[in-house]
Amino acid sequence: MTKRTMKNKIGNIVNTDIDKGIKKKRVIKKPVLNILMMLCACFIIFTVSKPAYVYATGRVDETTRGEIEGEPDVDDNTLDLRISSNAGSTNLEATLKILITLTILSLAPSILIMVTSFTRIIVVLHFVRTALATQTSPPNQVLVGLALFITLAIMSPVFTEVNDTAVQPFMSGEVKQEEALEAGIKPLKTFMLRQTRDQDLQLFLDINGTDLESIGNYEDIPVTIIIPAFIISELRTAFIIGFILYLPFIVIDMVVASTLMSMGMMMLPPTTISMPFKILLFVMADGWNLIIGQLVDSFYK
Repeated sequence: MTKRTMKNKIGNIVNTDIDKGIKKKRVIKKPVLNILMMLCACFIIFTVSKPAYVYATGRVDETTRGEIEGEPDVDDNTLDLRISSNAGSTNLEATLKILITLTILSLAPSILIMVTSFTRIIVVLHFVRTALATQTSPPNQVLVGLALFITLAIMSPVFTEVNDTAVQPFMSGEVKQEEALEAGIKPLKTFMLRQTRDQDLQLFLDINGTDLESIGNYEDIPVTIIIPAFIISELRTAFIIGFILYLPFIVIDMVVASTLMSMGMMMLPPTTISMPFKILLFVMADGWNLIIGQLVDSFYK
């Protein structure tokens, strides 16, 4: 009985090990089968789908023939370049126009920021936060939002003039697109030229190899020269304002550092002690009202 019992136990152990091995193999095979099924599905999808392609035809189809009917200069040998896909065929020129339009729309926010008062405002606000040594307070979202609303307040007369002289006449069909663009850019050029130094204008005129005397009038200067000169002038003005803002806070840092040195507390960081005094001074002087007011006034002087 003892031998039979031992044999039965050994047999049960062997069967258990065999079952575990089979389960492990099944567990290992399942991910492999899933990967193979995914690869087969991807292969079927890419095989069934038809990619778009570009081809040139030497003949004119019926639609194109109807569009150019009545023009004696066009014959059947006209080369027509088209883009074909599952949705049909479209003219390459129209596709390029759509691509250029989407590119301009994606860059429009950056362009508008560069030709307005936003640059000076956001740089000055960042200088204020750095001078206070508050690291991330106020956060960037708050500073950008405040700068945007101040920009709208400053640029509202310019935007109103652009709307009256360019947008509304173009929407009503009184002027063409080229005339609307020329009329709309004039108020912006006037605003930028009023804030731009002559030295910065001369710098970019020299870079482009253009002489101011040959242009004659400031309003005839190309926009590609006015915009970078305007940005440099705005950065210079913002850095000057930032330097003036730093002075009282530097005095507080020096006083706190000297006090700590005299007390023998050299291991204590001065910025940790000076930051509450900076915030107290800024609040007592009504700093935000003072800075925003002077910043807005700087565009009208």
